[in-house]
Amino acid sequence: MSAFDVRDLLKVAGQPGSALAAAGDATGRPLPAEAKAALPGPLISPVVLAGCVRAAEFCLVGGFGLALHQIMLRGVVPLGLSYIAAILAVAAITITLFQAGGTYRMGAFRAFFPSAVKLSASWALAFLLVAAGMVLAKVADHYSRLWLGAYFAGGLLLVLAGRFVLAQVVAAQVRKGRFDRRTAIVGGGPVAEELIRALESQGDSGIRIVGVFDDRNDDRSSDVVAGYPKLGTVSDLVAYARHARLDLVVFTLPISAEGRILQMLAKLWVLPIDIRLSAHATKLRLRPRSYSYIGGVPVLDVFDKPIADWDVVVKAAFDRTVGLALLVLLAPVMLAVALAVRLSSPGPILFRQKRHGFNNELIDVFKFRSMYVDQCDHGAARQVTRGDPRVTPVGRFIRKTSLDELPQLFNVIRGDLSLVGPRPHALQAKAANTLYDQVVDGYFARHRVKPGITGWAQVNGWRGETDTSEKLQRRVEHDLYYIENWSVLLDLQILLTTPFALFRTQNAY
Repeated sequence: MSAFDVRDLLKVAGQPGSALAAAGDATGRPLPAEAKAALPGPLISPVVLAGCVRAAEFCLVGGFGLALHQIMLRGVVPLGLSYIAAILAVAAITITLFQAGGTYRMGAFRAFFPSAVKLSASWALAFLLVAAGMVLAKVADHYSRLWLGAYFAGGLLLVLAGRFVLAQVVAAQVRKGRFDRRTAIVGGGPVAEELIRALESQGDSGIRIVGVFDDRNDDRSSDVVAGYPKLGTVSDLVAYARHARLDLVVFTLPISAEGRILQMLAKLWVLPIDIRLSAHATKLRLRPRSYSYIGGVPVLDVFDKPIADWDVVVKAAFDRTVGLALLVLLAPVMLAVALAVRLSSPGPILFRQKRHGFNNELIDVFKFRSMYVDQCDHGAARQVTRGDPRVTPVGRFIRKTSLDELPQLFNVIRGDLSLVGPRPHALQAKAANTLYDQVVDGYFARHRVKPGITGWAQVNGWRGETDTSEKLQRRVEHDLYYIENWSVLLDLQILLTTPFALFRTQNAY
């Protein structure tokens, strides 16, 4: 976040009349009619796609060279270091030239024939450079010219065939809207119209405008802006983003209207989306590198989605891999706990509870049952306290040691939870007899990332009972710190620290 600080938003949110808590949840608001139509599936990241294509083409070019050697020269010319070096050089130079030629952009993936010319030129230049290197190093005679010729012709055909297939797949996904960044415009009037026309003129921006949201009344804000409907206020935008896919919000308000922008951001920053401030029509002239760009339209970055593009892939792979390993490693412990729960009191071994997940989605979280069946509290309306008679003897032990949380590894494998993240709270959880979201301003900002089995708050001692608003405040502060500073190394640190944190059981009942 560059233009505004989280503390400013919390200060604004805490002012009398703030709608932050209601806007943060917003699940009770009706979804605008325009959002009820069939929506595309999850966004496919162009950044991840480009990276996958690079890796695939490097392997394709290198693998074809090796396979060709085995077919043509096996038993005649050994596959020595010289051939391996030449194959790697061709693959590396080819990918570098493809990148320099702009063939890893979405436009190049979609349009086969224009990019085929660049691909062919880059491929030819890569072979020319490798051949020149062989001549200068006086090793050209060590290579089979027939192999080189077949590598050049066959490799080019293979790359072009792969790109042709890719173009068909990408075109099909584009028609389904899977690459579109669904974008909401905040603010109306001539400035919004100018921004919308500028975005629409960018053919490869990947932007699909869903509508306009404006807090001004109808007298000052028309129902249609540049052909797009006004779908409601900023609070309605929060409700829209909770029910429909939304990837980007662009403000058209002038940066001088800092007070209005802060009031709106106090509602929107709890969402897992990118928020930008349009610089298209502003009189402020900064250096070009001060802006980011949507196509060719300059914007100022206000908020970024916390975990996006490759970070999503890395975290998901980390969760599934480590989660599966922990499930296998802890299987004997889980079987022992399951047997103890079964023998200690009648009823099911597992307890399923509705909780808020990523972007306030409702998820079913699994736990070992720790209460008597007839006293289970599915909504956690009454918090467990020391000596709570609802808890079984075995339940008291597994709650203190957090062994009751182990079945949530199944949630991790399913993709509902991460190993590390803000803990998902029960729907009716309270601190000082007040619902969590009404105690802490910005509470729902915890849901900008997928919740986890353990988290930064838990390893810092803020686990268990939250009988006061101060305890919940500290927990939320640690959760927001984790979101803003996430990395794989931080996840590893939290996982390695968690077993030691379990010995601090003063708040766990």
